[in-house]
Amino acid sequence: MSEPSALNIPLELPLPRTISRDQHPITRKDIDLEALKVMYRLRDAGFSAYLVGGAVRDLYLGKTPKDFDISTDARPGEIRKIFRNSRIIGKRFRLVQVFFHGGKIIEVSTLRSLSEHDIEGSEEVLPANNTFGTVAEDSWRRDLTINSLFYNIDDFTVLDHVGGVADLTSGIVRIIGNPGRRIRRDPVRIMRAVRHAARSNFVIEPETWQAIKEHLDYLQQCPESRIRDELFKDLKGGASSAWAALAMDCGLFSAIFPFYVQKTVAEVRAAILANLAVADRLQSEGVPLGEHFLLALLLLPWALRELDLLAAPGEGESGHDFARMLRERLEVMLGKLNFTRAQKEGMAMLLVNLPVFAANQKGGGWPKWLLRKSYFAEGLLFFQAYQEALGGVAVSADKVPVIAPPEPEERNSARRSRGGRRRPGRTPALVEQTSGGIFGFKKR
Repeated sequence: MSEPSALNIPLELPLPRTISRDQHPITRKDIDLEALKVMYRLRDAGFSAYLVGGAVRDLYLGKTPKDFDISTDARPGEIRKIFRNSRIIGKRFRLVQVFFHGGKIIEVSTLRSLSEHDIEGSEEVLPANNTFGTVAEDSWRRDLTINSLFYNIDDFTVLDHVGGVADLTSGIVRIIGNPGRRIRRDPVRIMRAVRHAARSNFVIEPETWQAIKEHLDYLQQCPESRIRDELFKDLKGGASSAWAALAMDCGLFSAIFPFYVQKTVAEVRAAILANLAVADRLQSEGVPLGEHFLLALLLLPWALRELDLLAAPGEGESGHDFARMLRERLEVMLGKLNFTRAQKEGMAMLLVNLPVFAANQKGGGWPKWLLRKSYFAEGLLFFQAYQEALGGVAVSADKVPVIAPPEPEERNSARRSRGGRRRPGRTPALVEQTSGGIFGFKKR
C-alpha cells in the first residue's frame, strides 16, 4: 500500500487547529433548527456530532447554506436506532437520512477513513467496514480545504486539519493532498474546484490549477450522467457566468462542450458570459429557470454563429425542415451528456422560435396567433433575456410571464426498464467497474 506521504499527506496526521467560539463567526442561531436537533441527540446518546462541509464554509463566509450535513462517530445502524424517522441509503458509503416535517432531510454520515486516498494499493474495492475513521482522516480525504472544516456542537469550536480557515480568509480554492492524484481518483473534482472558485469569487491555487488543466481528458472516464448533474449545479447555482469564465480559462468548457472548441470559445466568450449573467440575475431575483432554458442560453451563441439562427425560417415547410435539422444537430452534439428527451426538445423549441419573436416584435404588441402558441410565455422570456444580454432593457422579474412548471426530470433514482428488469439507480464515480482499484481504476 502506498504511503500517505506520496499523496502529500503527513505520515502522522497533525493535531488540528482549534478555533474557539470567540474566534469564529458561526453561531447556532444561523444553523438549521433540525440540524441542531440531530446533533444534540447524537451528543446526548454519547456520540460526537459535527456540522461539516459546505455548511461550515458558507456560515464562515456569512452565507446561508443550502444543506446542513452532519458527521459522527456513530455507525449507520446506531444512527438509525437513535432516529426512527430515518433510513439508511447507499452501498459503499452508507448515509442516514433523517426526515422532518415539510419534506426536510438532514443527512448524517459516519466519519470516513483516510484509506480512500490510496490509489496505488490493493486492486480490490475497499469493503464498507474499512471506511470508518476519525475526524482527522475524514478531513484529509475530502476534496477541498475550504470544505474540510468541522463545527463541534459539544464546545462550539471549529476544527481545521488542512488549512481550510486560512484558505477561506485568503480566498483560495485548493485540492487537499496531491491534486493530480486526487483528480485521477475522481475527475469530477475538477468541476467542484471550478464551481467553488466561481461561487465565492476565489482564486484556484497554482498547483491545483495546473493539475486541472493537465487532467481534463480524465473527465471522459466519468459517467455522462454524473457530468450532466454537476453541470446543472454550475448553471443553477447563481454564478454560472463566473463559472463559465473560469471553465473557459482552464479548458473545462471545451472539455464538456467539444463543439465549442477553444478558437470558437474566444470568439463567442462575451456572448456566452452575457447570456449567463442574465440567467444569474433572474435566478437571484426568484425567477425559476428550467435546465433546458439555461442550456439554450449557453448554446445560443453557437446557434447564432454556426446556423445563422436569426435568419432561419420560422414558419412553413422550410421552418419545419430547419427545426428538424437543429434537433438532429443537438442530438449529435449533446448525446454524450445524457440529457433527457424533454430537455433537448425544450432547448430546440427555444432556439427555433427565437427568430419568430425577433421577426414579430412590434411596438403595438404581439400577433394574436403567436399569443396563442403554447411556447409563447417561455419563448418570450428567452427572447427578452437575449435582448438584455445584447444591452437592451433588463427583464423585470415581477413581469416575467407565467410559465408552466417543467416536467420532472429523470435522475439517478432506481427505475425499471421496459423489460421489467431493475436498473441501478446510483451512478459510479467512473464509467468502468472493473476488477481494478477504487472507482474502477486498475493499478498502472
